[in-house]
Amino acid sequence: MNRYTRRTLALEILMIAVAIVFAFPVYVLVNLAIRAPSDTSSPISPTTAPTLANFTQAWQEGGLGGALINSVIVTAVSVLIVLAVSSLAAYPLARSTAHWSRGTFLLIMLGLILPFQLAALPLYQTIRDLGLLGSVWSLVLFYAGLQVPFTTFLYVGFLRALPRDFEEAATIDGCGPLSAFRYVVLPMLKPITVTALVLNTVSVWNDFFTPLLYLSGSDQQTMPVAVAGFVGQFVSDWNLIFAALLISIVPVLAVYLALQRSIINGFAGGLKG
Repeated sequence: MNRYTRRTLALEILMIAVAIVFAFPVYVLVNLAIRAPSDTSSPISPTTAPTLANFTQAWQEGGLGGALINSVIVTAVSVLIVLAVSSLAAYPLARSTAHWSRGTFLLIMLGLILPFQLAALPLYQTIRDLGLLGSVWSLVLFYAGLQVPFTTFLYVGFLRALPRDFEEAATIDGCGPLSAFRYVVLPMLKPITVTALVLNTVSVWNDFFTPLLYLSGSDQQTMPVAVAGFVGQFVSDWNLIFAALLISIVPVLAVYLALQRSIINGFAGGLKG
């Protein structure tokens, strides 16, 4: 029978304290976002008369509608391409024992070591030569290449922990490598696929530098760039700024909360490998 000890009490107090530290900025963000501009009380004080007018004004004056659509398009298309390419690339890398497999895997992993800033100028020139500057498809092309090494690494680790029994049975029944991957392996990759989906979504959604670089001078923008411009335009109205920040956070936070259990399972499976 487990006993409630002083050590357990200390751990609970520590966890509560850590939770408060992490929750406090979120509380201030929400508290000011729903507060009327005329309320000049302390940001820590609870808002006595909450209002949603800040969200409406931020949406209209900050042009967040178009930015939200662009962010959704860029994130969704980029992540789908990354998941498809990475899962297909990881399967032979994880299952093959040939020398080329290990060498190819290490070559792909270089993408995790080398910072993309080293290639910022040649990539920009390539995007310009393709005529994609100012288009959201330039971001899709960029992210589709940038996120593949990390996602392949996740898939390979997870695949190495999966038994080969089902694949071998499918091969005996006449399935080729692609058929075995599609009908046998891919359904078992659901936990790590959800993990990769959420991690890539957060990374692409929150990126500021790349959209600022490739969409500069056009009327296209993503949510981080729109919020940054919003801060410059309404620098003294923190209620509107925090409302805009909350609008940009909610979509990706909702995706994470909906899939958090699968994320944990995906990491656990990858660590076992």
